[in-house]
Amino acid sequence: MFMTVSDSTAKRGSAWNEQHTEQLIVSIAGGDTSALEELYHLTQAPLYAYLLSLLKNSADAGDALQDTYLDVFTTAARYQPQGHSRAWLYAIAKNKAMMTFRRKKIRGEVPEEESGPEPWEDPHLGREERMVLSAALNILSEEERQIVTLHAVSGFRFREVASFLELPINTVLSKYHRAMKRLRRQLSEEEGV
Repeated sequence: MFMTVSDSTAKRGSAWNEQHTEQLIVSIAGGDTSALEELYHLTQAPLYAYLLSLLKNSADAGDALQDTYLDVFTTAARYQPQGHSRAWLYAIAKNKAMMTFRRKKIRGEVPEEESGPEPWEDPHLGREERMVLSAALNILSEEERQIVTLHAVSGFRFREVASFLELPINTVLSKYHRAMKRLRRQLSEEEGV
């Protein structure tokens, strides 16, 4: 039913259509697997980028992404259409990432940066996305990575990011601008080398 992230033909750059997404979730609640597939194609790229910013490992992010859509399929009937489908999807994804952290901690597994390919080597990411992720994963704090990924990659407005991360809007704005300044400086230094 699901494809790997690299098999995706997701539409990049399309705006989030809340009404259409909610219609898809309602259809999924009725057991429509084609609606699940369409939701996957429309949302997997930003969700994957978000998971990657949290987990810092492409294999873990891919697994968490698949688990996210499995949860969407099994819990869609409980979703209440109120114009918050994006936040609902990201909350499920965040929970999957936290479960991955807990599972790895319990198992005492090798830290994620020591296993698997580098996250920015994923072929489905565009050149700019790979550069930003590479720099972001190396120099930004976890909170800064989440803010940058949610806004720049996933398209959330700053108020939505603040609400999702439970931070004041001014904190989100200042952290975003500081993080972007640091990323620009890092990228310009790398280009100058």
